[in-house]
Amino acid sequence: MFHLRTILLGASTAALMAGTAMAKDDLTLAMQLEPPHLDPTSAAAGAIDSVLYSNVFEGLTRFMGDGSVVPGLAESWEISDDGLTYTFKLRSGVTFHDGTTMDAEDVKFSLDRINAEDSANAQKALYSAISGVTVIDPMTVEITLSEPNGNMLFNLAWGDAVIVAPESIENIKQQPIGTGAFKFDSWSQGDKIEISRNPDYWGTPAVLSKATFKFISDPTAAFAAMMAEDVDVFSGFPAPENLPQFEADPRFQVLIGSTEGETILSTNNKMPPFDNVKVRAAVAHAIDRQAIVDGAMFGYGTPIGTHFAPHNPAYVDHTGMSNYDPERAKALLAEAGFPDGFETTLHLPPPSYARRGGEIIAAQLAAVGIKAEISNVEWAQWLETVFKGKNFGLTIVSHTEPMDIGIYANPDYYFQYDNPAFQELMTKLNSTTDPDMRTSMLGEAQNIISNDYVNGYLFQLAAMSVAKAGVQGLWANAPTQANDLTAVSWAE
Repeated sequence: MFHLRTILLGASTAALMAGTAMAKDDLTLAMQLEPPHLDPTSAAAGAIDSVLYSNVFEGLTRFMGDGSVVPGLAESWEISDDGLTYTFKLRSGVTFHDGTTMDAEDVKFSLDRINAEDSANAQKALYSAISGVTVIDPMTVEITLSEPNGNMLFNLAWGDAVIVAPESIENIKQQPIGTGAFKFDSWSQGDKIEISRNPDYWGTPAVLSKATFKFISDPTAAFAAMMAEDVDVFSGFPAPENLPQFEADPRFQVLIGSTEGETILSTNNKMPPFDNVKVRAAVAHAIDRQAIVDGAMFGYGTPIGTHFAPHNPAYVDHTGMSNYDPERAKALLAEAGFPDGFETTLHLPPPSYARRGGEIIAAQLAAVGIKAEISNVEWAQWLETVFKGKNFGLTIVSHTEPMDIGIYANPDYYFQYDNPAFQELMTKLNSTTDPDMRTSMLGEAQNIISNDYVNGYLFQLAAMSVAKAGVQGLWANAPTQANDLTAVSWAE
C-alpha cells in the first residue's frame, strides 16, 4: 500500500484548501522470483537483473526498451580499424552510491574481475576476447581484444558487465552499490527489496522517489494482490488465464511484448540415453509445442524450433524439423534401442511456464514410452543441482539473455553439448563484423543445433505485465531481463 509522503503542515493545509493532492511518486512492483543475492556479475539468475539492471547498476553501454544499445557510463568510444582496440571516454562527475568516484580504475577492476581465474561470472565466455584493460587517464579506458568481436558493445550492455567498485565488492551480494538512478535501501528476504532515488545521479534523475520490489511466487496470490491493488505493477504476470479479466477492468493496463526468453526442454547431452541424437530427436517429436503454449500459457508465446528469438531479423524457422509426430518418436526410440522407452527425471523450477508446461510435457513423453519423474525445485536448488551440478535428465527453463546462442559453444554449460564445428563457427562469428556474414553464420548456427536436437525447443516467452492504469514508462518488451524504473512515473 502507498503512503503519502509527510509534508510541512503549512503546505499540507494549503494543498487541502486548494483541493489538490500530491502526485504519487512511489511504486510497488511485484515479480514471481526473488534473487538469490544481489550481484549481477557473479550469478546466472535473471531475477538479479530484474531488480537491479539500470536501476542500481550500470555498464559502459546499456539496453533500451526497444533492444537498442546506447551509451551508458561511457559517453563515447572509438574502435581501431583492426577491431582490436576500443577506447572508451567515460562520463565525468559519476559517483557510486557511497560517494566514491567512478573512474577508469573501476572499469578496469570490473572487467579484469570477469576474466579472473576465480571468476563466478555466468557469462565469462562473452568477454574472453578481452586480453587487456588499460587506464589511459581517469576518464579514458582502453580495452584490447585478442581477436575482433562484432558483439562487444552489445555484450558490455549485459548485467554481467556492470561497473562495480573494489571498495564495495566484499558486501555486494547483500549491499549492492552502483552508479544508477536508484540506490539500494533494504532487502527483507522472502518479501521485498526497497530502492530510493539517487539524489546525486549523473544523468536524468528518476521521477519516482522510491520503489519496492515484492516477491509473490504463487499465481493465485499474484492475481489477488493485483485485484486488491496492493501492488501497482506485476512484471511477468504468472497467471495468463487472468489477463482478459485485467484487460476488461479500467483500473488496469495489460502490456504484452516480446522477450529474449527461449523456453526450452533442456536435455543433459552427456547423460545416457540423451547422448544419443536419435533419443533427443524422439523427445523433440514427442512434444506438441502448441498444446504447451495453449495449455500452460493460454496462447501467449511463439513456438520455436531452435535457440533464437523469432523477432530477430536473423531468425530461421526450424519448427518443421521437430514437428509433433508421436509415431516417429516411437520409431526413433526403437532404432536407438529403447522400444519400450525409458525412465528419466524432469526438474521443474517455480515459474508457471515450467511447472504447468512440465505437466503437459510429462504426459506427452509418457505417450511415447518415456516416463519422466517430475521434481519441483526452488531456484536455489535448480541452480545447485541442474545448472552447477548437471545432475538431471530433463528440465524446463527460459533463457532470457539476449542473443545467447553462443552458450552452445561451451561444452561445460549445464546441458553439456560438445560440438567442435559449432565452437569454431562461434569463434568465427565473434570475429566477424560484416552484418550479412553474421546473419548467414547465425542461420548456420541455428541449423546445427536444430539438426542435433540439442534441446527440446518449445516457445519464445511473451512479456506479460499488468499495471495500474496510471503507470507510464514501463518497458513492454524485455530485450534483457530488467524492470527499468528510471523513466517510470504516474500520469498526472
